[in-house]
Amino acid sequence: MKANHMLLLTLGGLFVATTFAQSNSNNESVLQERVISLDFNKIRGPFNTMFKECIGAGRANEGLRADWQQQLAYVKKECDFKYIRMHGLLTDDMGVYREDKNGNPEYNFQYIDALYDYLLSIGIKPFVELGFMPSALASGSQTIFWWKGNVTPPKDYKKWEDLIRNLTLHFTQRYGADEVKTWYFEVWNEPNLDGFWAGTQEEYFKLYMHTVKAIKSVNKEYRVGGPATAGAAWVPEMIDFCSKNALPLDFISTHTYGVKQGYLDEFGGTGTVLDQNPMSIIGDILNSRKQIASSSMPNLELHYTEWSSSYTPVDPIHDSYHQAAYILEKIKQVGNAANSMSYWVFTDIFEEAGPRFTSFHGGFGLLNYQAINKPAFYSYMFMNKLGETELLNTDTSSWACKNAKGNVQVLFWDFTNTHPGDSVNNQEYYIRDLPAKSKGKVKVSISGIPKGTYTLEIYKVGYHVNDPYSAYLAMNKPKQLTKQQVEQIKKLNDGSPVSKEIVKVKANAVFSKELEIRENDVFLLNLIKK
Repeated sequence: MKANHMLLLTLGGLFVATTFAQSNSNNESVLQERVISLDFNKIRGPFNTMFKECIGAGRANEGLRADWQQQLAYVKKECDFKYIRMHGLLTDDMGVYREDKNGNPEYNFQYIDALYDYLLSIGIKPFVELGFMPSALASGSQTIFWWKGNVTPPKDYKKWEDLIRNLTLHFTQRYGADEVKTWYFEVWNEPNLDGFWAGTQEEYFKLYMHTVKAIKSVNKEYRVGGPATAGAAWVPEMIDFCSKNALPLDFISTHTYGVKQGYLDEFGGTGTVLDQNPMSIIGDILNSRKQIASSSMPNLELHYTEWSSSYTPVDPIHDSYHQAAYILEKIKQVGNAANSMSYWVFTDIFEEAGPRFTSFHGGFGLLNYQAINKPAFYSYMFMNKLGETELLNTDTSSWACKNAKGNVQVLFWDFTNTHPGDSVNNQEYYIRDLPAKSKGKVKVSISGIPKGTYTLEIYKVGYHVNDPYSAYLAMNKPKQLTKQQVEQIKKLNDGSPVSKEIVKVKANAVFSKELEIRENDVFLLNLIKK
């Protein structure tokens, strides 16, 4: 489908095309054409890149693996995430805490150092999630996940506070206060769920109080927040508690997922249904911002430190081509309500339910565990290609940008929720071959482009285009992919442009490009000035 040819554009040519469309106003296909009309010289302002502020990962110990680190370096290069957040920093497999025979604490930060040194070496900062409980400091034995993160409150809050203070001091000594001031410290994960916190809301607030005191005793400018809840919960309560107790609170963090029932299902045994409400995800974030704005701390940053279509790592929508348009639609509609939206997660090297036994199992990742790019990956890669200045644009499912070099990028998509409804689980629906129906044509029209010669690159994601799960289906879903099969799938879905053209724009000309679009297709047009 790749082609190279010359495309000459003149104002007169555009006028003829426009006149033709008007004279055939009874033609239904012309009426249904979607037009994205832009002016190179009319700008909205700086492009909001909150979508790449943070990305999720499973647990800290996984970050010591070579394949995890290789994948993260690749995702950083292509998507440019600024921070990374993960569970289990203080869990026993990180070897952080023990007590001697007299009950005196002993600290060991060597594994954390190895992880954080690597993150900083590739230009990613930690969004520090403080949890779970070291077993030597735990008040009980309740754990979560295959790797047994202890979710009980500390047996001694003074010892917990000392651990956090010593860890914060260690970070300061190793990386410098100026660096650590740029980090975020988030207290625990989803304490409103029994599975993640064996205590009450009151006990969580007590944990927060000791944690924030410990961190601020090292440096008052270090940023601390929470409550890191599931389902956008506890935001007003968190602010009220900190306000009434004169405790610092630098940001709100919480989570949301786009399915209709439940909050925690690491083994995928319950089944999930994609919410057909167009305000799913978006409504939670807008409401959190509203809660903050009407509180005693109206200027707090809002970080959604987990979000995706589904909260279980056994949901085939994560592998589906539908996920790419879903991601873009939700991020676009949120606008500037959130300071960050951290997609959960960057890789299927993710062991909440233990090591995975099949290459495509509905894992959260942008990449599968063999580093095959999923459609979701390309959403972030395409957004990262957008220039720093956004153009005015009335189309609600697209962004148009330009950069300092005079290059122009237009990212647009169709999001159609094709899920049949409550009677069918995602686990039954998204494992099928799901051909996409036509949604007509999209015409991109850009006036005011400086004259010159451009290369037009067109990138695409959709059914059978950068759609590795369909390639996997065509192989009859082998339980284990051979090395050759992995390479074959990667080659078929490598994200290279589906077409290239040389475009000559004359003075006062209008660039125009028309493309056929199907359900949940994603297109990126990249005009590069020569």
